[in-house]
Amino acid sequence: MRSVCGSIIVPISALVLASGSAVAWLVELFFVPASFMVGVAGFALAALAASMVAVYAAAKVRRLREAFKHYLDNLSQSDMHDLDTSDTPMPRQLEQSSWRQIAVGLQETLAEMRNRVRELETSRSAVEIRSRRAVDEAERLRAILANLGDPVLVINGYDEVSLANPAAESLFSFDLEHTEQRAVANLVKCERLVDLLLTTNHRETSGRRTDELEISDDEGNSHWFRTTACRLPLFSEGDLEQDQEGEGTVVVFRDVDREKNLQKRNAEFVSSVSHEMKTPLAGIKAYVELLADGEAEDEETREEFLGVIDSQADRLQRLVENLLNLARIEAGVVSVNKNNRSLNEVLEEASQVVQPAADAKGITLTVDLSPLYLGVHADRDMLLQSAINLLSNAVKYTQEGGQVTLRSRNADNMIVYEVEDTGVGLSEEDSQRVFDKFYRVKKDKNMAQGTGLGLPLAKHIVEDVHGGTLSLESELGVGSKFTATLPMAAQMS
Repeated sequence: MRSVCGSIIVPISALVLASGSAVAWLVELFFVPASFMVGVAGFALAALAASMVAVYAAAKVRRLREAFKHYLDNLSQSDMHDLDTSDTPMPRQLEQSSWRQIAVGLQETLAEMRNRVRELETSRSAVEIRSRRAVDEAERLRAILANLGDPVLVINGYDEVSLANPAAESLFSFDLEHTEQRAVANLVKCERLVDLLLTTNHRETSGRRTDELEISDDEGNSHWFRTTACRLPLFSEGDLEQDQEGEGTVVVFRDVDREKNLQKRNAEFVSSVSHEMKTPLAGIKAYVELLADGEAEDEETREEFLGVIDSQADRLQRLVENLLNLARIEAGVVSVNKNNRSLNEVLEEASQVVQPAADAKGITLTVDLSPLYLGVHADRDMLLQSAINLLSNAVKYTQEGGQVTLRSRNADNMIVYEVEDTGVGLSEEDSQRVFDKFYRVKKDKNMAQGTGLGLPLAKHIVEDVHGGTLSLESELGVGSKFTATLPMAAQMS
């Protein structure tokens, strides 16, 4: 080791001595002071050292910058969704430099961003699920409204129609999608309904209002609706907060035509029953008062009065029985005892019951029954009642000397019996209403007494109890034909 150091130090010493001799020579040559030259040499050496330090520092900074750039490149190539800074180790040069704090800060920032991205991805997935659910729900509601038979209207806070299902558009004859002027007063041609909507829409408190309205369509037909209007808040599209600029009103229509018709028919029914009951009761009361006052002085007069009272009581009893039978049949609680039996036997018995009334008016009652066995699965008493009612009606409204024909036959695996007369006949309007309870043809009321329940009862027995049909063909002034069609016994068993 000493020899090596010596070998290095000796030449350096010689060089210094030589340099000193040279400097001395130069000093002597140029007459330069020796102290000045020594200072110049020191400054040169210091400048050289500083230059070498600067070069070394610049190289170190360049290496650190390249290492940091390489680190950033590696980070930038990572997927933000799967970014993990531990997978990108910090270069050794950065670990041992002042740049380490910057790199650590960058790692922490990227880790926070990664967590934030994951949170946002989770939130986005939840929002997408809610959005799809909301879209599906909106589609379902749109489909429900489109297929809803009851009209539905919605107006906004500016009294404009904002939603209408097809039933509402059809009722009021407009197409909302292609309508620019959507003011409710322009689209809804019903003053009471417009007033209901506007009043509800501008009320300070929420609540429901109901009303029954008669609305006419384009063809002039009137329809009754029970309307329910309710004020509802509207919501903005940006969020689900209430829109303070206005509120809306929804109105739902329920068709009550059938209820109104039932109410009308019930009112007519009660009026007709009252009228039908008043007539026999008035006769009974009048003749009872005559008897009580002693107006019947002889036995013959008393018998006459009692006969009138008895006939009116029978009429009242028939009315009550017919009403009860109709009520039981319509309610489905009538006691029915069906068996396989011969239709011809039932019709023969019915003709025998009506024969005296026909003879009294000089009417020819012709019974033309099929020679075949016509089996039906029926309640004998009820089927007999229907045939008697049809024959009695024919006899009542056929003039003296006329003809009534009772027929039976087999047609297309069905059993048919007909009652045809040569009576006064019916107009088209009367033919459509003759099966209504208590309906009686005004022009023929004087021909015979009746309750207007015979034909409706016969129709109920044939159709509702036995599953058949009862139809009518009539021509005014010519006559009428009632046709009852019943299933064969084999079909009913």
